[in-house]
Amino acid sequence: MKQEFCLLCNESATVFCEKPNHLFYKCDNCQGIFRPKHTFFDTSSEKKHYEQHNNDVTDLGYQKFVEPLVNAILKDFSPNDKGLDFGSGTGPVISKMLHEKDYQVENYDIFFENVPEKLTQKYNYISCCEVMEHFHEPLKEFKLLHSMLLPSGKLYCKTELFQNQIPFENWYYKNDLTHVFIYQDTTLHWIHKILNFKKVEVRDKIILFEK
Repeated sequence: MKQEFCLLCNESATVFCEKPNHLFYKCDNCQGIFRPKHTFFDTSSEKKHYEQHNNDVTDLGYQKFVEPLVNAILKDFSPNDKGLDFGSGTGPVISKMLHEKDYQVENYDIFFENVPEKLTQKYNYISCCEVMEHFHEPLKEFKLLHSMLLPSGKLYCKTELFQNQIPFENWYYKNDLTHVFIYQDTTLHWIHKILNFKKVEVRDKIILFEK
């Protein structure tokens, strides 16, 4: 098996989990856990996969799922501040809930709302809900997110961290074939340090980076 290099920090990695359909490596440096690139879906297959998600913005269960992230934004920012939902998907529920509070939020999604001009603007806050585990080039994506934040801006992410809560091979979160990069606490702090975020913290299932 050929040597693999981390999708995030480009350091060497070793096999971490090898099962049918689920080959993962773990980086020796940032502790990121990732699928090798040759196992990734192509663009059209990935889009079809996301189109199967039932993301109904009026679904109360879906709203409850993103509520911690929405509440954090409502607490930290005002309707006068400008936000972006990065990776808004087929059902942009975060922006819907914030719009109902008169907040200014744009949507961007590479598959469903691909408006590159939105990536050249600056925002007070960015939400990134169940998106970062899909990043094929996570360092590039986090650099982009950092660049779009205004000074003292905040990036609110939601993903499941691997914290040895269960043997990885039995962990449900790895089973989605588009979950190509899994983060651990060490991985978050590596991003925080390399990109010069002021801080990173995990609270109420939200990962918060502050510029």
